Amino acid sequence: MASEEGKTKMVTIRCSDGVQFDVDAAVCSLSQTISCIIEDCGHQETISVPLPHVDSVTFGKILTYMTKHASKAPIDEKNLKAWDAEYMEIDRDTLCNLLLASNYMKIKDLVNMCAAKVADMIRGKQPEEIREMFNIENDFTPEEEEEIRKENACFN
Repeated sequence: MASEEGKTKMVTIRCSDGVQFDVDAAVCSLSQTISCIIEDCGHQETISVPLPHVDSVTFGKILTYMTKHASKAPIDEKNLKAWDAEYMEIDRDTLCNLLLASNYMKIKDLVNMCAAKVADMIRGKQPEEIREMFNIENDFTPEEEEEIRKENACFN
């Protein structure tokens, strides 16, 4: 997205912790949320987009992803898949933050990558193990839990 003067249009992203990033609008186009805000702003000289649910550390990680995937360089799918796999080598907390933020920002491919990583982490685990892994409190009564186990017995 170039402006009339031939310069790249920049967007200021304001994260929940007050940190700001100046980002090329073309890179921002990977986020449906940000793209809609840019579109709503029309031809304004400066565009500032608040992301009240995304901290700067998480946005920095997302910005790395968007920059790589918005590159105008010819794409080698094999190299991009390898880059994506390395990108997803992150700890559980970062993964959860990345999943929530990419969902909020509506970056479909990143949401799918994060969801696949979570699926790989929980595959073959028992509910108790998953609850422990993600610090999820069991809010079912023993009776409710037994009923759910009976209803889903065919999936075991």
